[in-house]
Amino acid sequence: MVQGTGSDVGKSTVVAGLCRAFTKRGLTVRPFKPQNMSNNAAVTPECGEIGRAQALQARACGVPPSTDMNPVLLKPQTDVGSQVVVRGRVWKNVKARDYYDLKPELMPIILESYARLGEDCDLVVIEGAGSPAEVNLRDGDVANMGFALAAGTPVVLIADIDRGGVIANIVGTHALLTEDERQLLLGYIVNKFRGDASLFDAGLEAIGERTGLECFGVLPYLAEIRKLPAEDALGVDAYERRPGAPIRVAVPVISRIANFDDVDPLAAEPDVEVTMIQPGEPLPGDADLVLLPGSKSTVGDLRFLKSQGWDVDIAAHVRRGGAVLGLCGGYQMLGRLVRDPDGVEGSRGEEAGLGLLDVETVISGAKRLERVEGREHHSGLEIDGFEMRMGKTKGPATEQPMLQLGSGPDGAVSADGLVQGCYVHGLFAADAFRHAFLARLKSRSDSGLRYEAEIERALDALATHCERHLHLDRLLEAANGS
Repeated sequence: MVQGTGSDVGKSTVVAGLCRAFTKRGLTVRPFKPQNMSNNAAVTPECGEIGRAQALQARACGVPPSTDMNPVLLKPQTDVGSQVVVRGRVWKNVKARDYYDLKPELMPIILESYARLGEDCDLVVIEGAGSPAEVNLRDGDVANMGFALAAGTPVVLIADIDRGGVIANIVGTHALLTEDERQLLLGYIVNKFRGDASLFDAGLEAIGERTGLECFGVLPYLAEIRKLPAEDALGVDAYERRPGAPIRVAVPVISRIANFDDVDPLAAEPDVEVTMIQPGEPLPGDADLVLLPGSKSTVGDLRFLKSQGWDVDIAAHVRRGGAVLGLCGGYQMLGRLVRDPDGVEGSRGEEAGLGLLDVETVISGAKRLERVEGREHHSGLEIDGFEMRMGKTKGPATEQPMLQLGSGPDGAVSADGLVQGCYVHGLFAADAFRHAFLARLKSRSDSGLRYEAEIERALDALATHCERHLHLDRLLEAANGS
């Protein structure tokens, strides 16, 4: 089990690298995360949802994702509440304080998924959540040492040296564990090192003297990991700055942004600059496209968008002839009205939309989770992806849909073609469609980018990086209890 000294220290990425490295060695490997908290999710072949990181880790193993790989997924909807997804299906909405009372119910489900996952593989690589040193959250823990103790799994810590304080992070985490937990903690990995690793030899000695832990390797920073989809909203501003890029895409960072990795293929294009507009910043007047991303709380985020003045900026952008695309929750916001009468997404009530598409949305009913294929109406080019939504959108604008899926038409396009939206996530991974879409914003030549192939190359580079800098044989021995 890979646990971290904090959030965003690289657990998800290192687990993906280990999964690909051990798979390339000929082992049958599966990823597992007992409990995840993320609004970036993926749909599995059985039409369930799991954290986006576990879907990427499954890809690193060369297998389809499954709901057993992430049996509990928390999707924040408000500052104090989340939607709880259990084995791929919405279970209930709970406040953070109430969730802790539910954990005893969840541990047997988690352990059952873990056992089932391990039945037909050589190795399960498990990812923790946050940090095991958060002693205020230890009671009933199912995500870190609580799971490790219940399942009897050895643990390796990951610490991010790029943040500073790495020695204190490792030694402090070790000090805050109980004696039973320390028995499971075998060693650590130092992640994101820059420069001459030998300069940290004294640091390794200091950690060893104070903890007795083994170092399983110092992993240098790897630029290729920027090509991999980020799971956590901490990564929403990680796109490369390209001043002077011919095509500029502005994405307002709403408070409950979801599936923001939809824009990753756009950001991978060398002639495109994707700018994540943070709260308090205006939308740039020279953007070619304003892209409204998905949201876990559409009514709440629509109100948040207006509070930032972005509704005024978007209206001005359209008046100047600028293009707007809304994906899922962003599509719902483009209409005349969004209603959530039962508070399905946390914010009960209704809110006037941006009025750029003649549609209305009602949030209700069961969540639609489905892999989809189809074509864009304008170009006739193929797309594929998934739908992950609650609610239905209706209105005159849907008579001019953006997409034609196997299940029927999807989305809407304004009469002048400047504003459009749909429910499909992941459509920009389709290379021909992405090029045609961008060429409508501004004349361009095909860059030759093959996005899915780039992801595979990045995973292979990460695996090679792990082989070169980590003691994989020792990690396997540790997993086998020796």
